[in-house]
Amino acid sequence: MNAIIDYQIACEGSFYEKNLPSVADVEKWVSLVLNHLKVGQQELTVRFVENDESQALNSTYRGKEKPTNVLSFPFEAPPGVTLNLLGDLVICVPVIEQEAHEQNKKIPHHYAHMIVHGTLHLLGYDHIDDDQAETMEALEIHILSQLGIDDPYQEH
Repeated sequence: MNAIIDYQIACEGSFYEKNLPSVADVEKWVSLVLNHLKVGQQELTVRFVENDESQALNSTYRGKEKPTNVLSFPFEAPPGVTLNLLGDLVICVPVIEQEAHEQNKKIPHHYAHMIVHGTLHLLGYDHIDDDQAETMEALEIHILSQLGIDDPYQEH
């Protein structure tokens, strides 16, 4: 595995906890991204949170007053410091589950998609314009297909 995961649950006692992916699943999903892009071993934090923490972070860093499915915080090393630290992903559990239900997707598949999506953001991919979105979505579709997951952008 190329991924070293600091796995954090900040929604303990929540009924959502039963659907969380395992550490092994998260490692596999992130490693698929790293291997596909020929990136060496990387460490990242994946933190599973409730709506309030996601909304606070989304407000502070993106100016949006609502929780969101995944937030990506790339690590920026000080000059002269070399670390294999990719950054942090903050996954909002209630949003993931609600979106999976609304989009008629399996919850584990939506978690896989959002972790692949967030990892690509940590690696510098974005979807601000159409060309970037097309590139990023093609990568997501290809990586998820290796897990037997259908194109997450197709209409259900």
